[in-house]
Parts: sequence; structure tokens; C-alpha cells
Amino acid sequence: MAIGVKPRVKIPKTAKAGDTITVKTLITHNMESGHRRGDDGQRIPRSIINRLIVDFNGMNVIDVALEPFISANPYFQFDAIVPESGEFHFRWFDDDGSIYETSKSISVS
Repeated sequence: MAIGVKPRVKIPKTAKAGDTITVKTLITHNMESGHRRGDDGQRIPRSIINRLIVDFNGMNVIDVALEPFISANPYFQFDAIVPESGEFHFRWFDDDGSIYETSKSISVS
């Protein structure tokens, strides 16, 4: 598991049924290409966020495969329609097998 990983998500706290909202995500992550060598001369294992999955109330909203050319701190912004109150669940997957998760709720009137 990478050290200092911090997922951040910004969504509105409230919306009206059927509104389109903007979802912003950023994960602070020290990417490692797998090509560098440490002080001991050994290769530092590759550690890259390779996938982002977002669900709303158990239904998939977005599923993105990320390639190595993505920045060290991947930022994504997308629009989503919210039909009801619920929870967005965010999962980032790392090459080393780690999964970083966070959730955000929204109240729909």
C-alpha cells in the first residue's frame, strides 16, 4: 500500500430529483513507474492507480481504466444525474493490489 494516499471527492450536499450534478475526484498518490532504483540499487516496485469505479446506490456510474501516462495525482470530473437521495461510493485500484475507498452522500428533494 502506498504511503500518504488521500482520496478527495466534492459533490453537492443537496439536489433536486433528476438534477445533473458535477462530481470532482482527486486522489493524492505518489505514483511509481517501476523503472527507478532506490538507494539500495533495487528497482522500486511499480505503483500506479490503474482504475476508478464510482457507484451510486449500488448502480455503476463510471468505470475508468487508467494508463501509466495519467498524472501522479489523478483528477476526474464528470456529471451524474441523481434520481434520489443516496450515496456515491468511490474506489481507486493500485497496481500493488491496494484499493482506496471513500463515500459521499447527497440528499435529493
